[in-house]
Amino acid sequence: MRWQVNSEQSLHADQWLDLRQADVELPDGRHLDHRLVRLAPAAGAVVVDDRRRVLLIWRHRFITDSWGWEVPMGRIEAGEEPVVAAAREVEEETGWRPGPLRPLLRTEPNNGITDSVHHVFRADGAVRVGPPADEWEAARVDWVPLTDVRRLIGEGDIVGGTTLAALLYVLTEV
Repeated sequence: MRWQVNSEQSLHADQWLDLRQADVELPDGRHLDHRLVRLAPAAGAVVVDDRRRVLLIWRHRFITDSWGWEVPMGRIEAGEEPVVAAAREVEEETGWRPGPLRPLLRTEPNNGITDSVHHVFRADGAVRVGPPADEWEAARVDWVPLTDVRRLIGEGDIVGGTTLAALLYVLTEV
C-alpha cells in the first residue's frame, strides 16, 4: 500500500526548515492534503567511558517546556560528513572530544511528518578539551551511569526519540 505523491510545494522555508504541502493519493484513489517538514540531517554520539558512564547534556526544550538528558547532537552542515558532524557536536556541546567514532544507528524519529534523518555514532572514551562552545546549549554536562538510564527513562528525564533509541540500543550491547 504505497502512497503516491502527486505534487509538493513549499509553504514556508528558511535556514532551519521547509514546511511543505503535498497532494498525496492513497491506494484507494482518495487524496490527502498532507503537511510535511523537510529538515537537514543531524548527527550525534553516545560517548561511553571506561566506568560505563555515558556523556549527556541536561537541557531545557522550550517547545515542550521540559527538561531532560540528551546525547549531544546537531545539524550536519553542507558538505560535512555525518561522523565529522557528530564529533564536532559532541565537542561543541560538552567540551569533551570523543574517541574514535563508529556507526551506532540511523533513525528517522518522526517519519510520519518529517524527513529528518539522525546519524548516531558511538565512542568509547573522550578527552576534556575545555568548556562547551556555547553555554546556552545545556544547563549541565555530566557522565551518567548506564545503569541509571532505565530509571531516568521511567522518571521522564530522558524523552527525546533519538536519545531514547540510541541509549536503549547501547544498553542491548552491554
